[in-house]
Amino acid sequence: MAPTARPHDRRGLETKLLLARHARDRSPQDRERLAARYEPLARSLAMRFIHTSEPFDDLLQVARLALLKAIDRFDPERGTAFTSLAVPTITGELRRHLRDHSWPIHVPRELQELTQRLGVATAKLVSRLGRQPTTAELADELGTDMETVLEARSVARAHSPDSLDRPLTDEDEGGVVGDLVPSGRDAIGEAENRAVAQRYLARLPHRNRAVLLLRYHEDLKQREIGELLGISQMHVSRLIRQSLDMLRGIAAEEDGVPRPVPG
Repeated sequence: MAPTARPHDRRGLETKLLLARHARDRSPQDRERLAARYEPLARSLAMRFIHTSEPFDDLLQVARLALLKAIDRFDPERGTAFTSLAVPTITGELRRHLRDHSWPIHVPRELQELTQRLGVATAKLVSRLGRQPTTAELADELGTDMETVLEARSVARAHSPDSLDRPLTDEDEGGVVGDLVPSGRDAIGEAENRAVAQRYLARLPHRNRAVLLLRYHEDLKQREIGELLGISQMHVSRLIRQSLDMLRGIAAEEDGVPRPVPG
């Protein structure tokens, strides 16, 4: 007497037959049945990105649409499992959605992707080490350098900008963040100055730019910067002086003023 197929095996065989029939007939009914059958896979992959600022319902919708795309593209004659196509298709669509829709200002694509990996790597290291990881540990985990990690941390703030309506203090009459924003021609001049400063900073090496951002944008002390970068406070001080000298040289070049020749 032949052994009876287990329910799991029978369901797997039915799914394979359903995939093959849909690839041949393109039946809307079969497509809907396959989408319902693989719904848990789409939901599970969407859950991987729940740490982002996007609502889970939006992520799930993207995952479901990507699942339909995978169902339509699947060719059983290639001899590969459906999940080997569905998983990268859904994950890729989710990452593309986050990259294109969840950043309110323009951030380079490579930094967007690194920022997403940074959150996952931080959680992993916290679980492993039982504490917040250092910049050096994060850089090692991500296979990059400390300056790039610091830059990714800085641009991550663009993902969730502060509200102009946020109160400055707990008091009713304390004002809001918007009160600090200059208006009229002052705002235009301030914006122009920021644009020029960013252009100059972009020409600095990674470490010099990171040190200046930490000192003057993040308002960290030299000792704190040294701990983050794993260097001495004296080294930080030298880097700051060097970076400021480089900025002066860049500004002089752009203004057409000859740079002094070192003696």
